[in-house]
Amino acid sequence: MNEIPPIQRPDEPAIEQLCQRLVEMGAELDRTDGWPGEQLQLCGQAGVFKWFMPQQWGGGEWGELDVTRGYLRLSAACLTTTFVITQRTGACLRIAGSDNEPLKERLLPDLVSGKAFATVGISHLTTSRRHLRKPALQATETDAGFTLEGFSPWVTGAQHASTVVTGAELEDGRQILIALPTDAPGVTIPSPPRLVGLTGSHTGEVRLDGVQLGREWLLAGPVEDVMKVGAGASTGGLQTSTLAVGLSKAAVEFLEGEAEKRPDLSGPAAELRDELSDVEQLLLSLAGGHEACSKDELRTQANSLVLRASQAALAAAKGSGYVVGHPAGRWCREALFFLVWSCPQGVMAANLCELAGIE
Repeated sequence: MNEIPPIQRPDEPAIEQLCQRLVEMGAELDRTDGWPGEQLQLCGQAGVFKWFMPQQWGGGEWGELDVTRGYLRLSAACLTTTFVITQRTGACLRIAGSDNEPLKERLLPDLVSGKAFATVGISHLTTSRRHLRKPALQATETDAGFTLEGFSPWVTGAQHASTVVTGAELEDGRQILIALPTDAPGVTIPSPPRLVGLTGSHTGEVRLDGVQLGREWLLAGPVEDVMKVGAGASTGGLQTSTLAVGLSKAAVEFLEGEAEKRPDLSGPAAELRDELSDVEQLLLSLAGGHEACSKDELRTQANSLVLRASQAALAAAKGSGYVVGHPAGRWCREALFFLVWSCPQGVMAANLCELAGIE
C-alpha cells in the first residue's frame, strides 16, 4: 500500500491523492459489498480521524468549515467509506464530549490513531422505532450499573467495532448514553442486511440480551432527552447534506466529462453545475456560521439535487451505467439513501411534493 501523506488542510494536494485512491477502489467495493477496511486504513494513515477530535486527544480540532470541505472531497470519491467515517466520528465525539474522564483515557487514544474502530447506534432515540410504545432498547438501573435489553436497529460496522455508542430508556422515561463493548456477554451482532446502496457499510442490528454494564461505561444520563446533553450533542448538523452535495459533485463531473464528447449534454450539465454551485455555497455559508438558509432548507435542496444529478449521470452513461460496477448506477442507488438517512419530516414532505409535481 502506497503511503498517503498526512492531510493538514482540506484543499491541499494530499487529500487529492487519498481521494484518487478511494475512487480507484470504489467499483470493487460495490461489486463485493465488502467492508471498506483498506479504505479506512488509508484514511487513518492520512490523519482523517484526527480532523474532528480535540487537540488534547491528539486531534487536529478542525473547524466546521474545514471539516465540511474535507467531507465534500471524501464523499465525492467514495460515499460508503465517508458514511462509515461519519458514524465513527459520531461515536468518538460522544465519547470525547462526556464527563467520564477514565473512559475517555481508555478509549480515545486508539480511536484517534485509527488502531480501534467505534460506531454509533442511536437512531432509535431520534427517528427509528420512535412510534413504538415499548422502547427498542430498555435499561434497568441496578446497584452496579444497568441491565440492557432490546436492540439498536441501525448500527454501521458493528461487526468491526470494539465499541458501540448507544442509548437506552429507563421505565420512568429517562435515557442513558453508554459505550457498549461489543464483546460484553449478551451482545449479539447478526449479519447485516443487503441494502439498496452502501451495503459495504455493514449496517444492521445490534441485539442486547440482559447485558450487564457498570457505570464506568456511562457517557451521559440518566436524564430526559439524553441526545441533547453534553458536547458534540447536536443531532441536526450539516454532514448529511454535505455527503449529498459531495455525491452530486461526482455525478455532475461525470456528466460534464460526457458533455465534452456529446454537445447535446452541455445544457443539462451546465444547469446542474450552476445548481450544484449554489447549493454548495449555501452549505459552506452555514458551515462558516452564516445563516444563508435553514438546515432543513439546505437538506431539501441537497436531496433534490443528488437524486437528479445521479440520474442524469446514468442517462448519460446509457446501458453501460446500468451494469453493476459502473459508478453512475452506484450513484443512483446511493442517492436514494438520503431519502431515509435521518431525514426530517418536513424535508421528506418537500421531497415527496417535488416528486409528485406538487408546487
